[in-house]
Amino acid sequence: MADKQVSYPNTVPLPPLSRAADVAELLVGAIDLHCHSGPAAMPRILDHHEELLDAAAAKFRAVLYKDHFYAGMAHAILLEKMFPETNVKLFSGIALNNASGGINPYAVDHAIKLGGKIVWMPTLSAANHVKAMASGNSTFPKTSQKMLDPIPLSSLDANGKLTDDTKKVIDLIAEADIILAGGHLHAAELHVLFDEAARRGVKKMMVNHPTYIVGCNDTDIRQLVARGVKMEHSICMFIEGKSLKYSPDDLAHLIEVAGVDNTILSSDLGLQGSQRPVDGFRSITQILLDLQMPRPAIRKLISDNAARFLDLPVTQSAAQNAA
Repeated sequence: MADKQVSYPNTVPLPPLSRAADVAELLVGAIDLHCHSGPAAMPRILDHHEELLDAAAAKFRAVLYKDHFYAGMAHAILLEKMFPETNVKLFSGIALNNASGGINPYAVDHAIKLGGKIVWMPTLSAANHVKAMASGNSTFPKTSQKMLDPIPLSSLDANGKLTDDTKKVIDLIAEADIILAGGHLHAAELHVLFDEAARRGVKKMMVNHPTYIVGCNDTDIRQLVARGVKMEHSICMFIEGKSLKYSPDDLAHLIEVAGVDNTILSSDLGLQGSQRPVDGFRSITQILLDLQMPRPAIRKLISDNAARFLDLPVTQSAAQNAA
């Protein structure tokens, strides 16, 4: 394997932890639903195999690989087969960007048949994302090489109604009982999407980084949670690194608004200028301890809520703590 320092540079080291033993114990059984390891069109600091080894060393239960341009199920299947001794379950899904044909029922059907656990609505190709980039949002990572300009995508037609293809995608997700993630659609669009998804039988719904690009405020979060939607907050935005945007108090507030049972913390890490994904989990767990978050609540945030979305049982240690 290539030298990590040459292939994947610009890694932010893990800051010193004042409660390293407690952090290590809490990370046993952790799950990352939003890992951006490589290979990828965007520069990354580690690849899928290295992430698997990091997760195994920390005794994670599962990792879900995300790429904006390709479905990662084949990588997950092969790596799990090649390294069964790690005891880490590997998953992936598909992001409905231009590279996948947009909001494409055929791509979703194929992803489901290959074991995909999540469908992200458009991210980089979302009209909302394209608009945000045009307005000067320079913190979002760029591809290593210039790619074709995106065709802006929306789940809504000119009349503000969900498109027929979006409804077909929703039906496929409902039938397979997998996760519908909002991607980078705007908050106003997410209300329409998740309302219809709930009506059509989707049980696992999630907003990605609701306060970044998506534009959810506290009212949006409360309304979406009331419909059964979970809030996934990106660890990278609360810890030391290029993507730091919010304070520990912001995190505490967002968890309070949605509720612990309706909040998932995922790394959204792998990008340059940031900590490695597992180190990100260490950092956020230290922050949660500093916030005096109860241990059972921390386990829900970094493990059990995500486990239910992946149809994995709640960890025994978490069940004991809750008791």
